Order: sequence, then C-alpha cells, then structure tokens
Amino acid sequence: MSELRTLTLGAGCFWCLDAVYQRTTGVTSVISGYTGGHTTDPHYREVCSGTTGHAEALQVTFDPEIVPESIILGLFFTGHDPTSLNRQGYDVGTQYRSAMFYRDEEEKARFAEAIEAAQEYFDKPIVTTLEPLGVFYPAETVHQDFYSNNPDNGYCRVIIDPKLSQARKAYANWVS
Repeated sequence: MSELRTLTLGAGCFWCLDAVYQRTTGVTSVISGYTGGHTTDPHYREVCSGTTGHAEALQVTFDPEIVPESIILGLFFTGHDPTSLNRQGYDVGTQYRSAMFYRDEEEKARFAEAIEAAQEYFDKPIVTTLEPLGVFYPAETVHQDFYSNNPDNGYCRVIIDPKLSQARKAYANWVS
C-alpha cells in the first residue's frame, strides 16, 4: 500500500458525496465535517445557520495507487453543481459552497488544474473556491455515513440516489 492521501472538499450537503466516496474503490476513510469558518468546534445547527463561516465538507482519504486523485476530483465535480454559488439544490448559504481546501501550494495548484480541466464539461463558469485548510471539525456521529445508516430517509431517496447513480454511470470502474 502506498502512502495514503487526504483531500478536504466542500460540495454542498456532505451526505451526498459521502455516499459516493463510501462506495469508491481505494477510498479508505470518509469523514463529514466543517471547515473554512471562524467558529471553534461548530455544531450542525450552528453551521446550518450560516453564521459560522464554515462549509459542510468531507475529508476523503484514499490510496493513490488504487484510485488516482483525478478520479476523486472527478467524482467531486460530478457529485454536485460547481457552477452554483453558495447553493446546492434546496440548500442555500455559504455553508453549502463549492470549495476545495488545500494544505499547501502544491495541492492548491493541483486543485486549480482540476477546476480548469472540469470547466470544459460545464456551460457556466465553475465557482468552486480554493481556500487554505484550517481546522477540520468532524461532524456529529449522526452525519457520518448518513446514506448507509438511513436507507429509507426521503432526502437519501430523492437527492442522494440520483447523484450516486450518476457517479456509478460516469465512474463505473470505481464506484459500486
């Protein structure tokens, strides 16, 4: 096994991409949480209020020898609308922004290249922000692997199922 890599990505509601990455070959860990804001140890209701500056985000840890970073980032762009500013579907506010949180300048450059490459697949400009990664706060237990733990939840059926289906279709060799 090679050295694992972790990316921190915000794509609206963290439940959606969590479901995709939990089913991606080579991903070893997915943690839903909050980052990018000014509040220490935020909680879900605070973040949903839009007053903390934090975004709902995921930390995705993967083995790059099994799944290339390009696939992880491709799933990111497939799993949400990166052209929608501070909104994903019915979820509105900066806490639902499309963002890539970088650890260093090298990662920032890779993220910028990924945005540029993804732009050819969208008619509108990608508004995904590049932000330095500060503290990442794991979300409450109820938000971890939400899709698997709540199979009959209406949000899962109506919002997440189509996104998971789209990811499976676009990345059939990677997403089960």
